[in-house]
Amino acid sequence: MDCGAVIVAAGMSSRMGDFKPMLNIGSISIAQRIIATFAQAGVERIAVVTGFNADALERHLSRSGVVFIRNERYETTEMIDSAKLGLDYMSGKCRRVLFTPVDIPLFTANTVRLLLESGLPLVCPAHKGVSGHPLLMSAEVIGRVLADKGEGGLQGALSRCGTAMTLLETGDPGVLHDADTPDDYRALLEYHNSQLVRPEIELRLTKEKPFFDRRVAMLLSLIAETSSVRMACHRMQLSYSSGWSTINSVEEQLGYPLLERSQGGARGGKSVLTPAGRELLRLYELFERDVKNEVEELFEKYFSGII
Repeated sequence: MDCGAVIVAAGMSSRMGDFKPMLNIGSISIAQRIIATFAQAGVERIAVVTGFNADALERHLSRSGVVFIRNERYETTEMIDSAKLGLDYMSGKCRRVLFTPVDIPLFTANTVRLLLESGLPLVCPAHKGVSGHPLLMSAEVIGRVLADKGEGGLQGALSRCGTAMTLLETGDPGVLHDADTPDDYRALLEYHNSQLVRPEIELRLTKEKPFFDRRVAMLLSLIAETSSVRMACHRMQLSYSSGWSTINSVEEQLGYPLLERSQGGARGGKSVLTPAGRELLRLYELFERDVKNEVEELFEKYFSGII
């Protein structure tokens, strides 16, 4: 997998006085907006680190196609501890990982693409010389951050990682706008209302009825990763029975099995994707990526002059 993203949303939002990740900007929440931006930019795996109010946030994002990682010790740990949980999950899965706290929601998909296209191992977006988020780290940098003792937080760990941070000028004020206080939130809303329209698509495969979409693809991907339907469902805040119902429904529509199941034994049962299931997942992900690229080009072709 080329690129993943980690969104840290474990904090208690004490300065805001309300739960930041679920505050709305326009018609969707802060957390949903970041996820949508990463997805629009082609990020393949998104992990959200939850802690305070985790159950409510995971339910809120349960249909967003993300993986949930819990910081059970959010009350006594710092942001770097949550960051390390997310980065550790991504370690070995992605060549590069984007990182942002949940309270900086208005950077653009184009900014994410600029970071990815830079080819640099450690990059920070900037606007008029001021650094912002999301950061982009290579697998090597992540390994060094995970080994660091964490003094001085994430910035301290990055300063000791042995790789120089590059500031990349983006022309995007959204990399700086956070939502730490009520005044910040009001400023976010004003900035959001001035922004451009963007295209979003939801791609589904349909036979007699829709049966395969990004959420099903995520479920299969997590089963391939964990060899466990139960663990995959847990990562997605999906009930075990709903997970199996989804798999059975897709298999019925396709006419062939997606999973090979083994029962019991000393180490318990496991589930792995069949060759046909792996190929379906691979082709869907390639198809989705190409469709999104085409939609971006068509949007520019038809709407760039009036929006």
